[in-house]
Amino acid sequence: MYILRCSNGAYYTGSTKNLELRITQHKNGQGANFTKKHLPVELVYYEEFQRIDEAFYREKQVQGWSREKKEALINGTTNLLHPLSACKNETHFSNFKKRKNTGR
Repeated sequence: MYILRCSNGAYYTGSTKNLELRITQHKNGQGANFTKKHLPVELVYYEEFQRIDEAFYREKQVQGWSREKKEALINGTTNLLHPLSACKNETHFSNFKKRKNTGR
């Protein structure tokens, strides 16, 4: 599983059996349509797995993360991953007590 930083600052998350080949493909415009439109790209993070299905699962997991959470992973500040996962919506159960006390 790998993360690329694209020229527009966006992150692209993918998985592959051959990281070196896949990065070369992305850099040559032969990768995904998204990276092709936002060259150049830079490898900023990767994880290795024994099985491709595990890498694919992790890819899908990370793809659903916020930009801030991806950056915490990239920067190695994994202690921030859990706090960045917390729901901050007004309707979240953790805000129930606050709403109850204010009459909302």
